[in-house]
Amino acid sequence: MSTESGQITDLAGKIVEYCGGRENILCAINCMTRVRITTVRDNVIRTDELGALDGVLRVEHERENYVEIVVGPGKSRECIEVLRRMGIPEAPETEEGISEEQETHHNDQEKGIRRFLGFFGQIFAPLIPGIIAAGLCAGFAGLISQVIPGFKDSKALNVIYQMLNGVNATLITFLTAWAGYRAAEIFGGTPILGGMLGMFTTLGNVDEISKLLGLYNEAQPLDAILRTGRGGVLAAIAGVWIMCQIEKGIRKRIKGAFDVVFSPLLTILVSLVLYLLVIMPVLGLVSTGLCRAVEVVSMSENPVIRMIGGFIGAAIFLPMVAMGMHHGLIALYSVQLETIGYVTLYPALAMAGAGQVGAALALAVRARKKGDRKLLRVINGALPAGVLGVGEPLIYGVTMPLGKPFITAGIGAGFGGAFVMLMRVASTTWGPSGLLGAFVMTEGPHGAVASVGYYLIGLLISCVGGYVLTYLSMKKT
Repeated sequence: MSTESGQITDLAGKIVEYCGGRENILCAINCMTRVRITTVRDNVIRTDELGALDGVLRVEHERENYVEIVVGPGKSRECIEVLRRMGIPEAPETEEGISEEQETHHNDQEKGIRRFLGFFGQIFAPLIPGIIAAGLCAGFAGLISQVIPGFKDSKALNVIYQMLNGVNATLITFLTAWAGYRAAEIFGGTPILGGMLGMFTTLGNVDEISKLLGLYNEAQPLDAILRTGRGGVLAAIAGVWIMCQIEKGIRKRIKGAFDVVFSPLLTILVSLVLYLLVIMPVLGLVSTGLCRAVEVVSMSENPVIRMIGGFIGAAIFLPMVAMGMHHGLIALYSVQLETIGYVTLYPALAMAGAGQVGAALALAVRARKKGDRKLLRVINGALPAGVLGVGEPLIYGVTMPLGKPFITAGIGAGFGGAFVMLMRVASTTWGPSGLLGAFVMTEGPHGAVASVGYYLIGLLISCVGGYVLTYLSMKKT
């Protein structure tokens, strides 16, 4: 076993110990930088000890029976692999396998906006690798079509292009299915039923049912009360939550061999009626409203409005990440991706990381002059991840603990956000930022190559802004 592997194993073991031991952990998943753990009992979680562990950047323990441990890119996945070997599952056991004490604690959901937004993070965290892969494939396909207009004359290039587009289509076409499957895991239902309900959203059968019920608008299909895709991911998640409640009620009344046959059948049919007649139409209105609200700013014909929106969005994104509230934006991203095929808000928000890189560089200059080797070591360790678009190490290890650089980094990023919004840069997905994000910033009215160029200029503006503002603020202290 290598030294690094041993350190990860030790870290994962300590995380389990300070979360109350293996018997207290219901499930655990990871995102790019965090280990997310759901527990049975909350009062045995030792938050301070978790935060003091070597390798832990920050601990988020804002709601009962749920804790997020920020360990950085790569390490979060490695920690989860160790937890899997310890027998800790990705999702809670089925209802039959959960004890009364676990059931009580697991369903004891506190109210509040952070709890609500956190559900999106839990649902989409396992989907992020696929979302990133699909977005990158779409970006590369866009670059091929822009840079090589006659690519279809080459059989090899055309095959590559079709493969890239196909990978992206698997996500766009079935995103509601993936989200439905994952939502059922989170809400305590049968995952495959959640996936089936979500997938039904995109089937042509929805249009046929709508026509039979007189809910379809032949003249303006997009304005139909019920149509294929109506409500998208939001409808799928809401529908699966209701489906899980229906399933639990049915399973309490049907026992034995009949449960195996009739519970799934009744669950999906009863849920589907409510889904088609209520949830898809209502959430369709919500999705349309969200999309139009974003379009008012990010797709406005007035350049000043776009610049203001881009500046504010990029400036406040770092605090949103620090508080874990950025997960709520996934709803906006997914709605835009499903509705118009690209995301307009994300490119501006991606500037936040570059502003922080600039701030870190300014802090490194000062640390070198003052001989602060400890701060310099932390910056050197976190900076490469920041350049590649992973901001948490810099947030929790450098800028936020120092206070003022956290603010100047955000303001500096605002200038880059204003620029990319002014130039109408759009992305094929969300997730990648920093230099890696360039490959997904291929949408917008100026074409793929120009959009990538504008995005890179925005990163430079953000980095310079963060550097200058942070450097000037240090001169005053």
